[in-house]
Amino acid sequence: MPHPAAPEDGEAASAGSMNFRRRLHCKECGFFKDETVSSAIVGGPVDPFFRRPVWLQASCCGHVLWAYNVRHLDLLEAYVAAKLRERGDLVAWAPSSLVERLPTWLKTAKNRAEVLRTIRRLRSTLPAEESP
Repeated sequence: MPHPAAPEDGEAASAGSMNFRRRLHCKECGFFKDETVSSAIVGGPVDPFFRRPVWLQASCCGHVLWAYNVRHLDLLEAYVAAKLRERGDLVAWAPSSLVERLPTWLKTAKNRAEVLRTIRRLRSTLPAEESP
């Protein structure tokens, strides 16, 4: 999450700062760690700021299926489960370009059942308050 005392990323960028202040916080044990990084690496099974492996990842169809959080998992599930995938926003908060960049193996109809099964398996690892 953004550090509580940090300006919004857009405000920081307009002020000429490309440093991102982030806080890693565990709701279960209370652990937290603050970090300032100059870049984020998005698009792999690691946290973009802390470079730690994400919790929600599992082997699927010879690849790694991963999600940053419950909302990301919801988006993947909605996209994969859709029988007709039309252009436009799938959910209000996620632009269509996000799902257009998903790997082909995840979008292929022949993998639909296995991907959805893996998503259900990942959901079962979530704490009760995060599960829908």
